[in-house]
Amino acid sequence: MRMALTIATRFAFSADKPTDVLLQFEAASLPEQAIRNTSTTLPDAEHCARIPAEDDIGERIWLRVAGQCEVQYEASVEVRRQLADLSELDTLPPHHLPGEAVRYLLDSRYCPADRFQPFVEAEFGSTSGGARVAALRDWIEDRFTYTPGASGPDTGAVESFVSRQGVCRDYAHMLVTLARASAIPARYVSCFAPGVTPQDFHAVAEVFLADPEIEDGGTWQIVDATGMALAAETVKIGVGRDAADVSFLTSFGACNFISSEIDIRKE
Repeated sequence: MRMALTIATRFAFSADKPTDVLLQFEAASLPEQAIRNTSTTLPDAEHCARIPAEDDIGERIWLRVAGQCEVQYEASVEVRRQLADLSELDTLPPHHLPGEAVRYLLDSRYCPADRFQPFVEAEFGSTSGGARVAALRDWIEDRFTYTPGASGPDTGAVESFVSRQGVCRDYAHMLVTLARASAIPARYVSCFAPGVTPQDFHAVAEVFLADPEIEDGGTWQIVDATGMALAAETVKIGVGRDAADVSFLTSFGACNFISSEIDIRKE
């Protein structure tokens, strides 16, 4: 299935003195999404360098800047992702997982999966594989309330599980955590998607399940517990263990975020 999207974003921040800032905001160039044209405008910087991002999906940009800074980005992206019926995909046993997937079974800063193993077994023990992931997604979507401002940069899956509210970041952390607790590799995905309301940088989960077309092979499948992003319309920016790996702006010094605007349209 193919879907073309036009993306335009602008964000601004400031630093009182020279500060190192790590950015990741551009659509990744991948076989599943072709970048047809793109334009990035960066502020004047003492230093600027591009480096590979996690799993070589997308790029990060190092800037050393001072004063007020504005970033502008535009792109046209064709999504041509192979979609699968999640409920029909099997689990790959942990001892059959490739190296790329193993790290996504383990606990991370915002996703303490070990603490949720008794819960997933008690609540979802009758399911497995993609059917388990679908059940986890539906459980979160049904029980959580999308509430901007209800969580902050230090909120993890435990706090979200208790409060049952948050934003896309919290929904993604919860799904990643419960999938890992089910021995299913799961990673956090920063992305663009046209159905997000209010429009912003979005976050979804991606799970690693058995590929029905390749013997002993695996496939990463996008899953959004907020219900706002469809896999066929999602443009990946980057992936990681959790939000700490793929923030669109990470500052290594005092930095003030000023504003952001994002517009995503189907062509």
